[in-house]
Amino acid sequence: MPTITSLDELYADEMKDLWSANDQMAKALQKIAPVASNAKLKEMLVTSQDGIAKHTALLKDLIAERGEEVKKEHCKGMEGLVAEALKHSLEEAPASGPVRDAAIIAQYQRMTHYGITGFGTVAAFAKALKLADHHGKLEAAVADMHRGDDLMSELAESAVNVEAVDA
Repeated sequence: MPTITSLDELYADEMKDLWSANDQMAKALQKIAPVASNAKLKEMLVTSQDGIAKHTALLKDLIAERGEEVKKEHCKGMEGLVAEALKHSLEEAPASGPVRDAAIIAQYQRMTHYGITGFGTVAAFAKALKLADHHGKLEAAVADMHRGDDLMSELAESAVNVEAVDA
């Protein structure tokens, strides 16, 4: 990639990076969801993959609207988060269901917070670039991710963590 010299170029580059991050997180969740023992958690992990796909489609559309080549750039940040998520949820995961579920939620939220930060950043770039339509769509994606994160926190606090204490 050539050296970035403008906010417009940085905006496009960050969206391509987020596309890669989303793809990596979705693939990780496909592996993690089947091992969740809590039915609601399993359902939320599957449902979140639809949200990730929707946000990825948004990124592709916004990249195309800017006249940029529609391709992703590998996100090393999410690569590390995914490696940790797979390690703590599958490879070296706790043996018991509720404790493993607590680990899954922790890893899910780490990956989600990375997405919230990334989408929030590109939303701020869009605002600075006076791309009101892009800004609104990206802010809506951030709000979606916050809702998903809040629902996961509620599940952890009301059920999974409580069950994990007694496991």
